[in-house]
Amino acid sequence: MNAEFSPIVSAFENEDQAVSYDRWLRAKVQASLNDPRLNVSHEWVMAERRALIESKR
Repeated sequence: MNAEFSPIVSAFENEDQAVSYDRWLRAKVQASLNDPRLNVSHEWVMAERRALIESKR
């Protein structure tokens, strides 16, 4: 699928929706950045799970 998106056309019906979404997204990103829990990669988690599955065989 090779969809092309116009930078002129907005996915939002009006400016208020765009501003609201931007505010929500920025809050989610900031909350993630502020999260003190350890960050682990998807690859690390998958390797750990594969090892667990193999140890159970």
